[in-house]
Amino acid sequence: MDTKLLSSEERRTTMPENYIRPESDRPKLSEVSTCEDVPIIDLGLQNRDQVVRQVGDACKDFGFFQVINHGVCSETVERMRQMAEDFFKLPVEEKLKLYSDDPSKTMRLSTSFNVRKEKVHNWRDYLRLHCYPLDRYVPEWPTIPVSFKEVASKYCTEVREFGFRVQELISESLGLEKDYIKKVLRDQGQHMAVNFYPPCPEPELTYGLPGHTDPNALTILLQDAQVAGLQVLKDGKWLAVNPHPNAFVVNIGDQLQALSNGRYKSVWHRAVVNADKARMSVASFLCPADEALISPPKAVIDDGSVALYKDFTYAEYYKKFWSRNLDQEHCLELFKN
Repeated sequence: MDTKLLSSEERRTTMPENYIRPESDRPKLSEVSTCEDVPIIDLGLQNRDQVVRQVGDACKDFGFFQVINHGVCSETVERMRQMAEDFFKLPVEEKLKLYSDDPSKTMRLSTSFNVRKEKVHNWRDYLRLHCYPLDRYVPEWPTIPVSFKEVASKYCTEVREFGFRVQELISESLGLEKDYIKKVLRDQGQHMAVNFYPPCPEPELTYGLPGHTDPNALTILLQDAQVAGLQVLKDGKWLAVNPHPNAFVVNIGDQLQALSNGRYKSVWHRAVVNADKARMSVASFLCPADEALISPPKAVIDDGSVALYKDFTYAEYYKKFWSRNLDQEHCLELFKN
């Protein structure tokens, strides 16, 4: 069996041993209910104050929300979906040319999360790309399918603009100037993970990705339109977030939890897998510049509350995040005052 990529095999009928989680750490899918009250925020509303309020409530109560009328062209989104599908259908030998288990590479196809370190693997393959500045990174992107670079570039550019609009709303919801977050995070990096979760013989025994928070500032997820798999932790329970037509899922990462002094939650989330169908998702990450100093603004701690976290740079945080396992305790805990 070629263990390098799950997507290089015929459909499996049995579960390989090194994907089986210990019993105490399984998804318990029968206990998961659907999150019925996912905040759905319409950016097409004329009343900005109302949108700002909705964003603030969602960040505080859920740590994530879905966005419709987001301004990313529907054709751009559909072409990206199709491109992701076409990419993972490529012959194994084509895909293996891009394979690497070195997390420091700025373009790589890999599997699981951190294959070198983990004992139990996750049921996913993913293409990880750095996307900003485009002219630096696009030359190393895949050349097959032939339109990959063009389609993915357009998608990255539109999603980045959308992410900045969301950051402005989050800034205002904290009572800050609308460009506050963007200024503090400086020249933000951008990464993308195109995730492929093949059909899995025993979804109860493994994860696509186990529960984790994102180390970056903001994550923008394009879910599979048909196959659910995203779950979030709310009030101690895992809830399924079903795909909403033409919506992006936006979730708060660790940096915005620290910046808001814990007011906004970096949401614990995970991906589960499906016995019958493959699932695809495209996650885009906006990340502070390495030298950006993460510290709560005066306006957020003026009410007399103390700063929950020590000041740190994003580079310090990211290094710490990658030196541990994905499902260990929250990395922010290591920076508490």
